[in-house]
Parts: sequence; C-alpha cells; structure tokens
Amino acid sequence: MVKHTKIVMNRMPEYQGQKQELETAFENLIKQVPGISDVRIESTSNGGILAADIDQPDQLHGFEAAFVTPSNEKWIVCVLTRASGEPRLIRESCARLLALINKSPERDKLYPVVAATYISKRSAEICKEMNVGYLDLSGNCRFAFDSIFIEREVMENRKVEKRPLRSLFSPKSSRVVRIMLGDPSRVWQVQDLSETAEISIGLASKVKQKLLDLDFAMASSGGLKLKEPEDVLHEWSREYSYKDNESLGCYAPGGMHELESQLQNYCQLKNISYALTLFSASNRIAPFVRGISMSSAFVDADLDQVAKDLGWKPVPSGANFLLLKPLDEFILRDTRTSKDWTGMVVSDLQLYLDLASHKTRGQEAAEFLFEQKIRPRWKAKLGDTG
Repeated sequence: MVKHTKIVMNRMPEYQGQKQELETAFENLIKQVPGISDVRIESTSNGGILAADIDQPDQLHGFEAAFVTPSNEKWIVCVLTRASGEPRLIRESCARLLALINKSPERDKLYPVVAATYISKRSAEICKEMNVGYLDLSGNCRFAFDSIFIEREVMENRKVEKRPLRSLFSPKSSRVVRIMLGDPSRVWQVQDLSETAEISIGLASKVKQKLLDLDFAMASSGGLKLKEPEDVLHEWSREYSYKDNESLGCYAPGGMHELESQLQNYCQLKNISYALTLFSASNRIAPFVRGISMSSAFVDADLDQVAKDLGWKPVPSGANFLLLKPLDEFILRDTRTSKDWTGMVVSDLQLYLDLASHKTRGQEAAEFLFEQKIRPRWKAKLGDTG
C-alpha cells in the first residue's frame, strides 16, 4: 500500500460513529463475496492513497481495504466517506477520487468508492456515470471491478435525512421549483425568481443553492437552469401530498358533473378562486381511470361556509365531493379550462403532484398525464431553445 506522511487533524466527533458504521458495513459486505481473502482495512489517518487529500471540514475520513479477489488478484478499494450524500458533493468526491487514483502507480488495481449515510438515486446515477462505486448505511451499494459485481437498491431508506428536501419543497420554496418546471429551457436570475415567486431574494438564493447542492440545476453566467426536470418533479411528488391541504369531504345528491357545475357557478358568483383536481381534472385533461365516484376541487375559501352555502353535507365517510383549501396560493397558479368544460382545472404540474400522492391508481394516472402532456411540452420548449 502506498504510504504518505501522516496528517494530524481535528476530527469531528459527531462523524466518528458514522465513519465506523460505514467501515463495518463495507467489511461485512465484501466478506460475503465467495473467494475473497486477506482482507485488511486501514483508516486514511494511518496513511494511504487518500491521506493527503482530506482537507474539508464536512468530509469524513476515508479508509482503504486491501484484499485478494476470487480471481487471485490483489486490489485496494479506496473509500472516501462523506458527511453528506448530496449529489453535488458526491460528484465532487468522485472526481477527487479519480484524480488521486490516476496519479498513483498502482492505479490499475485501485477501485474508487464513495460512502455516505445515504446515497440517493440521483447520487447513485452520478457514481455509475463516473465508474465509481458507492455505499450507504441503508444498504444501497454498487461495486464493479475485477470479477466482483454487487448492486443493491433498498426501497426503505432507514438513515435518510429528509429535511433538505422538505425545505426545498416547502410551500414558499416550492414556488421557485414550480416556476422553473413551467419552462425547463429558461435560464433564471435570482432577482427574477424572487419577483415571479413573490418571495424574498434571500429565500430565492437559498433555493438556488439547494438546487445546486442536489445537482438538480446548473449555474452559468446567464443564471440558473434545471438539469433534470423530470428528477425534480419526481422528488417533489415524493415530498408532497394533496392531504397536506385542509380538506372537507361532503355528500350531495347529483352526479359528478352536476356537482362540479354547482361549484363552478357558486365560485364565479362569489369571485372565489377554485379549480378541479385529482380524477375530476384528469378525466377532463388526460382521461385514464374510469369509474370514479368522487369529485375533487381546490377552493380558496372557508370550506365549511362553501359547503353550507351549496347545501352539501360534510361527512366523515361516503363523501362524493372532496373540497380542498390550498395551503399556498401558487397551487392555483396557471389554472385553465378544458376542452369540454368551461370551469377551471389545476395546472398539469399541480395535477401530477396531486395524482401521484393518491393511493388508488393515482400514480398510474400521474404518469399517463406526464407522458401525454408534460413531457411533450417540455420537449417542445427545450427544442425551441436547442
């Protein structure tokens, strides 16, 4: 193993437990491979390929594992452990690892791996693109070198910290995401985002940085632009639920279209913002699911008063109309009419979010909507700008 001068550093105590967990997880995993022998794991604080490159305060130390593979070849796996598995940091770590390994005379028998508490799907894709292995504490991993190939994807992320995504997709912050997804081809200045989203420049700047950290966007001299709008929309749908809005289930005599017309007339008379959503909207925009027995609509008003004025009875079960009060006014941004109805329906983006969070065939309807409406519009806009 290549030796370097030992570097003494002030270690961050809160990371030491995670570092040890990652070492143990790697050792347990690699020892499960039939034919592996002579496994030796050393911390980079004791020297090694990576020892001279640990200089960032948020970076955990790494470790190097030397062993003989089933094909009787001696390999060293260089593992760089990070405090965060955010995509931008993972990309930087991969590049750093590859640069170090390429400088080593032993590079033909060195394999780079990044390890973090949690490696997201986006971070995993980055590792694959750069031919770097990865490992996290939820069990997600991928190693591909010599005669060894291991890949695992764990559905339940036991160690994932969701606060970063929650902050990005909170009601106010998500306004920026909504605006940028409306036209993924556009490059935005922070000032423009702040004004369009009706939020402070400070919050717009924080959202910009979070998008960069998560590798969802790229910055240039012209401004900020989304890199993978489909990934952004997918992550947003995982954090959002239509049930987060205030709701009131009601029962009223009449068919779906009749009740929807009653609500339309009432809201127009009272000058109340409203829009159909869920299957009420999808059946008018991109029909997919049949046999729906309940209508749904956002109404920006006191729901109890709306039900009382319409003569609809609030019920704990057996409702045939779900009233929703939007938790943020931008939920009703870009509402429009449909081909066969003069009333308002939510935007395609909002409809996708609402459907994707609905358990009963909602995700299928959401994906159908995406393929029929959202993706073609994005492609057209991106095509127009090259």
